[in-house]
Amino acid sequence: MTADQAVLFAIIIGVFVFLLWGRFRYDLVAFTALVVALLTGVIPKHDVFSGFGHPAVVIIALVLIVSRGLSRSGAIEMLARRVIDPKRSVGAHVGIMATVAAALSGIMNNVAALALLMPIDLQAARRAKRSPALTLMPLSFASILGGMITLIGTPPNIVIATFREGALGAPYGMFDFFPVGVIVALAGVLFVAFIGWRLIPVDRSRRDSTKELEDLEGYIAEVKVLESSEAVGKPLGDLDSLAEENDVHLLGLVRGGKRLRGRARREEIRENDLVVVEGSPEAIDGFAGAAGFEYGGAKEDGGIGSEVEELIEVVVPEGARIAGRSALGVRLLYRQGVTLLGISRRGKRIRERVRKATILPGDILLLFGPEDRLGDVVRWLGCLPLAERGIGITRRSKAYLAVGLFAGAILAASTGLLYLPLALAAVVVAYIGLGIVPLSQVYEAIEWPVIVLLGSMIPLGAALASSGGTALVARGIANATAGLPTAAVLAVLMLVTMSLSDVLNNVATVLIAAPIGVDLAGRLGANPDAFLMAVAVSASCAFLTPIGHKNNTIIMGPGGYRFGDYWRMGLPLEIVVVLVGLPMILLVWPL
Repeated sequence: MTADQAVLFAIIIGVFVFLLWGRFRYDLVAFTALVVALLTGVIPKHDVFSGFGHPAVVIIALVLIVSRGLSRSGAIEMLARRVIDPKRSVGAHVGIMATVAAALSGIMNNVAALALLMPIDLQAARRAKRSPALTLMPLSFASILGGMITLIGTPPNIVIATFREGALGAPYGMFDFFPVGVIVALAGVLFVAFIGWRLIPVDRSRRDSTKELEDLEGYIAEVKVLESSEAVGKPLGDLDSLAEENDVHLLGLVRGGKRLRGRARREEIRENDLVVVEGSPEAIDGFAGAAGFEYGGAKEDGGIGSEVEELIEVVVPEGARIAGRSALGVRLLYRQGVTLLGISRRGKRIRERVRKATILPGDILLLFGPEDRLGDVVRWLGCLPLAERGIGITRRSKAYLAVGLFAGAILAASTGLLYLPLALAAVVVAYIGLGIVPLSQVYEAIEWPVIVLLGSMIPLGAALASSGGTALVARGIANATAGLPTAAVLAVLMLVTMSLSDVLNNVATVLIAAPIGVDLAGRLGANPDAFLMAVAVSASCAFLTPIGHKNNTIIMGPGGYRFGDYWRMGLPLEIVVVLVGLPMILLVWPL
């Protein structure tokens, strides 16, 4: 082992140790390692920041912005609203939601797909009077599985594709991952739908953690009748079934500034009327969307037309601005005029000194503030709302336009007409120009910790390969598996990569495992594509812990899960992935 190899191995082992420890955020750990590598001379100064201009970094950033545009346009909402039916059995609901999650994750970032579908799942759980713990974990796992279907579904695929370009001369295309990924995802979805959700611990499934927050009932709101609403021309009483379905009460109509009381239920609804409803903010928002209404005015405990201050529940993902800090630390009230009223952590409510409590990933926060600012404040904090909000975040009239632009870009990239980053960049420019994504949200949509992690780890991985470090590891694996069939060695690589991904960030895992896989294939005289695909599949499957993938962290608080709950469904699912994925890799990418 050379001196440079020893230093690089020490740095990478240090990265693993600090990531496992979890005391410092992964982007800080990776960037510090990059600086140490520069100071020790194992990475030349002209290469130290080369990772930040890598195509994989650019593609991931652009995909995140496009995902924000698809969300804001209402394209996903249109689909998601069609799958809610509280009368379905748990298995049927899990199967449908898991299928939708996997499909969406194939065309957009899987974290964004979960963020869009989680509120839908929570609403369905509330209406069916069951705990969301039974369905959130299958939803998260399905979104992770779906990410492996296409190039842009998950960062590991993007990293693998660009790594192949440097190692073998050409990158993977948009749908090169599809033959293996879709079969693995299908097998995983079938597992979570028929078996997986039944493995969730009973004590978790009986507790609805979302009910441990404050009662949000008792708000009065006005929703304005739009010209396009199907309710126009119908008596107000005809909306009773829709109101009951969305857990709101119809209180009356406001027309011409006057409240119609006794005769309101028999009065035909007209355009621009205000329908007065009572319920939780989430229920009112759901009713307004289903009926084709928009927000008018509201006031707590009566009165019409006053400025609204609302409650909203949000979940804190890994990398959020407020994660690791307190409300006082980010000066939430002073800067944004929003108050943190409560925190729910793993099913345990924090009652005292809330403003000074350190917020952790997976926590549920109860925020109180002006309705017209809450949406922006939630985005500023980097949190995800636990219910669909109607606070200026959706442009439903542009849904088809957003989908059409994105589909056109994917088609152009898939047929070779446009370079993928250029095609995605064109979509981003169009989204900004058309107002689908406001300029102020372009940078907010990008997960900067992931960008810093990737930009820092790429030079480290390249240095390890150029110094012969990855060849050293590959030789060690080859010696340890000497005499075994090449397929068995491939299985060992999958298991090792999958185990690392369960405790480390999947991008960091794939940056180390990909060059090892190529070197290992070279030593065995095997097809390197089979080994790269094995790394891609296994790096995307982090089901044993809540820290292996951001989606697992996001659902921990809303589902009331404990750290040890994940492996019960995750371990058999990882076994399914290996049993299905390995034969498919050997079939599609023969050794």
